[in-house]
Amino acid sequence: MKHTMVPSDRVEHVCVYGRDGAKLGSIERLMLDKVTGTVAYAVIRTGGLLGTHHHYPVQWGALKYDPARQAFRVEVTQDELASGPCEFDGDEFDWGDRSRPYAHPNYWSI
Repeated sequence: MKHTMVPSDRVEHVCVYGRDGAKLGSIERLMLDKVTGTVAYAVIRTGGLLGTHHHYPVQWGALKYDPARQAFRVEVTQDELASGPCEFDGDEFDWGDRSRPYAHPNYWSI
């Protein structure tokens, strides 16, 4: 039986697919909680027009690994993802600040 552990650098750049099967983007980075030592969320990088990208946080527990695709899936669509916090290429965004409200009332617990 294969083990389930994977180094973080092997998770970065892995594709993420939404509930409807559409590719949302890929994992850019993992955000670790320094106190608990757990992965809090992944930052998903989506493709944009003219080579620009948006970056969205998705709770780590919401991502499920799909071995057939060798990718992750999450129960959101691109529109639902876009309703939450976002960093546009070049923007400064405090990825540790989860206190601000967003259109999706349970964004941080998806």
